[in-house]
Amino acid sequence: MSLKHYETVFIITPVLSEQQIKETVQKFQETLKELGADIYNEESWGIKKLAYPIDKKTTGYYQLFEFKADPSVIKQYEIELKRDEKVMRFITVSLDKYGVDFNEKRRQGKFNKKKKETESDKKEEVKS
Repeated sequence: MSLKHYETVFIITPVLSEQQIKETVQKFQETLKELGADIYNEESWGIKKLAYPIDKKTTGYYQLFEFKADPSVIKQYEIELKRDEKVMRFITVSLDKYGVDFNEKRRQGKFNKKKKETESDKKEEVKS
């Protein structure tokens, strides 16, 4: 059995209460564990605006799971996501070594850092 890295992002309907959203996230977390996957990162991105309306909803609650699993797990996991009416959309992608490395750097905060203001920048502002 060779384990591969995967990333799943799913969008939960925003009409649920905060408790119902937590229960839904926990349900899919437990589903992955029951299927033998090893979840090594999860992120709750909160309620975000959708690119286009889905079922007349313009926002959704985004959740991300990064995990290692046997490829046979993905089909069963996606069936569970499709069956749940609370999940509006989902996508699962297989990560190659570059994707795993990129996600590791992203988690460490190596991207989107604001450039530190240097002393020469401050002096130029004073002159102008």
